[in-house]
Amino acid sequence: MVRFGLLIAAAVVLLDQVTKTWIVHDVMAPPRVIEVTSFFNIVMVWNRGASFGLFGSGASWGQLALGLVAAAICIALTVWLFRVTHRWLAAALGFVIGGAIGNVIDRVIYGAVADFLDFHAFGWHWPAFNVADMSICVGVGMLLLDGLIAGRRTHKLDTGS
Repeated sequence: MVRFGLLIAAAVVLLDQVTKTWIVHDVMAPPRVIEVTSFFNIVMVWNRGASFGLFGSGASWGQLALGLVAAAICIALTVWLFRVTHRWLAAALGFVIGGAIGNVIDRVIYGAVADFLDFHAFGWHWPAFNVADMSICVGVGMLLLDGLIAGRRTHKLDTGS
């Protein structure tokens, strides 16, 4: 399962970095808003904070702290991955690990995370995000679903149902 999870993580990092490099160096040179549909734009946003720009003071120590926290989370999730026996859980951890590594790479290279996918409706914009962010969300969703299913299985075993 470890190899499977790490393969997913590597695929996420590769896809994330390829799309960010393309957007930053080709599509958004110079930065602008590209309207793709009536509800989706490609934009260039430099996120110096955590999720959705939280803690984005721009201080260099903040970037270092966020990078170190993300690296520590990746290490903890990788340790967990070595204990996993189900493919679903290995995939979930791989998505989260890959997304976190992709965003850490941005912090090292650019000093911020490159976000460029902008969905909007009725004048309201979801915060811009990237492939790594999507991967983290998918992985966390899979982890939650796994926890719910595992919890139901455990409950049925405990109650004799």
